[in-house]
Amino acid sequence: MLSKQLEDKRMQMEMVWIEKLVPEDHLVRKLDAAIDFDFIYDLVEDLYSKDRGRPSVDPVVLIKMVFIQYIFGIRSMRQTIKEIETNVAYRWFLGFGFEDKIPHFSTFGKNYVRRFRDSDVFEQLFYRILKQAMDKGFVSPEVAFIDSTSIKANANKRKHRKKVVRTETRAYQTQLEEEINGERVKNGKKPLPPSQKDPSREVKESTTDPESGYYVKSEREKMFAYNFHTACDANGFVLGTIVKPANVHDEFVYDEYYDCFLCPQNQVLSYRTTNREGYREYISDPRICESCPLLTQCTKNRNHQKLVLRHIWQDALDEAEHLRHTERNRDIYAKRKETIERVFADLKHKHGLRWTTLWGKKKLSMQAMLVFAEMKEACFYG
Repeated sequence: MLSKQLEDKRMQMEMVWIEKLVPEDHLVRKLDAAIDFDFIYDLVEDLYSKDRGRPSVDPVVLIKMVFIQYIFGIRSMRQTIKEIETNVAYRWFLGFGFEDKIPHFSTFGKNYVRRFRDSDVFEQLFYRILKQAMDKGFVSPEVAFIDSTSIKANANKRKHRKKVVRTETRAYQTQLEEEINGERVKNGKKPLPPSQKDPSREVKESTTDPESGYYVKSEREKMFAYNFHTACDANGFVLGTIVKPANVHDEFVYDEYYDCFLCPQNQVLSYRTTNREGYREYISDPRICESCPLLTQCTKNRNHQKLVLRHIWQDALDEAEHLRHTERNRDIYAKRKETIERVFADLKHKHGLRWTTLWGKKKLSMQAMLVFAEMKEACFYG
């Protein structure tokens, strides 16, 4: 039977209890029951004046606002404030009534710059939640899955400048140089003299976010980005994360017995030398490559010659790959899609971090800690 609402109650005054309007199974209730946010007051006490200035916005409210933004995948703080204004559950989580004025969207950003940027409040929050999960036996410490994912920076890839930076000396450089010269002598080459190379290199620096790194994944995928290096346990609980700028050569088939490479057309790329970076260089015969039907897909070299590199420590990497395929490690590795890859998928699809709207490594680290803390809490109590 067709019914029609006879009375418009939009202008009706009612007395309601906000506590009764939030469903018992709503995620904000579980978060509120799980975390005692009062520890934040102790962390930020020294960042506020005790007797001067205007009353501040409650720092716990500021952190909870960011929790709402990241855990529910809201794209910006501006939109988060709009959602809080009309969402009863969000108001309840923050401790606001219907008539309370919600802080301006710029409030968190200003407090971050003036107070939180140089504090460890976000790391403390992350590790506090991790400890709760460990204390309740939810974290499995036997195996850790470590990987990284690229997050697109809030920067136009066409807006950049060239910058000369100093190349960091690798911790294993002395050992590598000794093995390089041993490799060269074994193959009838002269040892390389000590390097006189200028310890600097030219990189692209974003004029929008100079702390991001220029990332090249393929000919089509080039962008400024950050890498989230992350570890999680077998149950998907994030154990730690580090944010770094994202600053990769597919090899042909290597024939270990003859020490050469074979191209898709079964032509041999022979050993030429071992360079200063520790890579063996294998080159093709340009007379054969010149008439190859795959030439344009293989190399853009003017001399029609393909160069393939293989590091002198590649055997060690190959052994690690071999161990990955043993019965025990194969079973562990298969769990990557259920653990670290699931973490990254949730990070991007559910929590809005396919790209970032923030600038700078420090802010990205803050965002990473908060998002992973919330993901852990949602997994723990959701």
